[in-house]
Amino acid sequence: MGFRLVTLNLNGIRSAADKGFLEWAESAGADCMGVQEIKAQAEHVAERFERVAGMDGHFHYADKKGYSGVGLYSRKAPSDVRIGFDKTEFDAEGRYLQLDFGSLSIVSLYLPSGSSSEERQAAKFRFMDLFLPHMAALRASGREVIICGDWNIAHQAIDLKNWRSNQKNSGFLPEERAWFGRLLTEQGWVDTYRSLHPDATDACYTWWSNRGQAWAKNVGWRLDYQLATPGVGALAQSATVYKDERFSDHAPLTVDYAHSFGV
Repeated sequence: MGFRLVTLNLNGIRSAADKGFLEWAESAGADCMGVQEIKAQAEHVAERFERVAGMDGHFHYADKKGYSGVGLYSRKAPSDVRIGFDKTEFDAEGRYLQLDFGSLSIVSLYLPSGSSSEERQAAKFRFMDLFLPHMAALRASGREVIICGDWNIAHQAIDLKNWRSNQKNSGFLPEERAWFGRLLTEQGWVDTYRSLHPDATDACYTWWSNRGQAWAKNVGWRLDYQLATPGVGALAQSATVYKDERFSDHAPLTVDYAHSFGV
């Protein structure tokens, strides 16, 4: 008996709901669902979103209203919940939520975007500097871990349409790509989608700019991942990106794992 894990940047949970997200979630068959950029506070979630598709939600809200925030929905109650990871500026931005189920931890992550300004790119680099040792500690903990979410980095040239013209843009900077590569090569994390689809290009994209006709022309980027420790990563059986409907500027990434781990 396995489990199904979905991750989706909602770009506002209320906006996504208006576009059919709740109805789709009912049919998605997820056992656990990570959501990012909910752009809501507890009072907004309490009205409509505490429970979605038969799953109970846990959340890390940003201090700033209408900004960031992550959540995890699960059918079974977790044995532990961790909100935030570093006790610095980024915990105030609502970017990390961890649920433990037996020997497995599932994390919903929203890594900062640096595209809006040099200041935000600097913040993104600060986050990456803090998060690298946190990833190493998770990897060394002896637990199986899956970190799902919006990483705001396209790792390789096959992960975005126009890679040549984006090499100096946030999300595809050499430093960002090298950092992501270190997670895979030095720390041994498994990029579950890429392990199942090593050569996928257009099919792998999970984000499209709202500018121009990026969606219509499939000028996309792969920014959403499920990175796993090797044990659970080896159990990934299928990975798909859902594009039949649009709830956000991102698309849902669904991965099926062969063992339930009590999720």
